[in-house]
Amino acid sequence: MSIRTERVASLFQREIAGILSSEFADLLHPMVTVTGVRVTNDLSIAYIYVSVMGDSVAQKNGVLAKLKDLTPKIRKVFASAIRHQVKSIPELRFFLDETLENANKMDALFGKIEEERQRLGLSEPSSSETDSD
Repeated sequence: MSIRTERVASLFQREIAGILSSEFADLLHPMVTVTGVRVTNDLSIAYIYVSVMGDSVAQKNGVLAKLKDLTPKIRKVFASAIRHQVKSIPELRFFLDETLENANKMDALFGKIEEERQRLGLSEPSSSETDSD
């Protein structure tokens, strides 16, 4: 992304996060956090990544579906908030940000690998042990 699109994406992220937490919070249970926004070069589409507090995948997908249903209303409020800062209002597309869940899965896998290596006696000395030699 160019510097311009990064700045616009940052503006969009702040505005949409504020809109969701103030105007649509009662409709979006559990809590929704805007984790990132990416915009196309022509600023016609904003890809909005959200994290949803919740345990089940069905619950998270339900909130995402609700967000998609509310998109026209969100876009209208968003348009009034940024109308003096951009020439046209972008199309909004919401996606689940599963970065945290993926990172937790990777940590668990690395933990299992380490446990298996220790069980088999294959663990390597830690970096602090090799640095002291």
